[in-house]
Amino acid sequence: MEVYGLVGPSGTGKSHRAISVAHALDADLIIDDGLVIQNTRILGGISAKRQPTRIGAIRTALFFSDEHAQTAKEIIREAAPRRILILATSARMAERIAHRLDLPPLTRTITIEEVASPKEIRKARIERTQHSKHVIPAPAVEVKRTFPDTLIDPLKVFLQRKGLPEKKGWLEQSIVRPSFTSYGRLVITHGALASIAARAAQEVPGVKNAGKVSITRHEEGVIIELHPAVYYGNHLFKTSRKIQLAVKKAVEEMTGLTVKAVHVVVKELGFTQPL
Repeated sequence: MEVYGLVGPSGTGKSHRAISVAHALDADLIIDDGLVIQNTRILGGISAKRQPTRIGAIRTALFFSDEHAQTAKEIIREAAPRRILILATSARMAERIAHRLDLPPLTRTITIEEVASPKEIRKARIERTQHSKHVIPAPAVEVKRTFPDTLIDPLKVFLQRKGLPEKKGWLEQSIVRPSFTSYGRLVITHGALASIAARAAQEVPGVKNAGKVSITRHEEGVIIELHPAVYYGNHLFKTSRKIQLAVKKAVEEMTGLTVKAVHVVVKELGFTQPL
């Protein structure tokens, strides 16, 4: 089985171009925002676009729920695809989805810039930011059948593969307005990230408090630095490693952000560890 990723920032038109890219790759399945799609059918999954919050949508797209992931695995196993196309905002996200679904490593990552012009990407961004239009690469009747209470507008797409005229024709996709857009734009502040990191660190056995927490943002993700106080008698290296793993897991699961690094600098020892 070969696994491909179509990646690009949110709102750049990945879902709109998913069917044509899948046809060009001869991919049997598309995994997009928590759904498993084959040709014009939604085989199963949970749509991230139906989640009430943006964080919930991110978690759904990443198949964080074990039940959701297991259902998708069973669908993929039954479909027995030769190639799968995963849509994601980054190569890292595509790899995480592949890992959650027990799929092989990505054979190739395709960026949205390879299949869409700058003008087309700008147009897609306008449709997303100004009109909150999201695309599901499946016909309106199929989306309506799966999600009967969703507002849907059909979108016609002309598909043609070079050298294969029998593959050309009009295909239908669907435009939906996700539930979480009614909440407006979500901004995760440094303070919120620091609170999540501090709470995760403090729950590690042997940690007295998280101390100062600093957040640095990059395009690829966030870097977190903590200066915790650790109770005397605990192995500093092992405790610091547990803090790193706990903070990374908590931040990524609660926000969907990629944590590039967690730096831990123990600057204080506590001597009255509670029993």
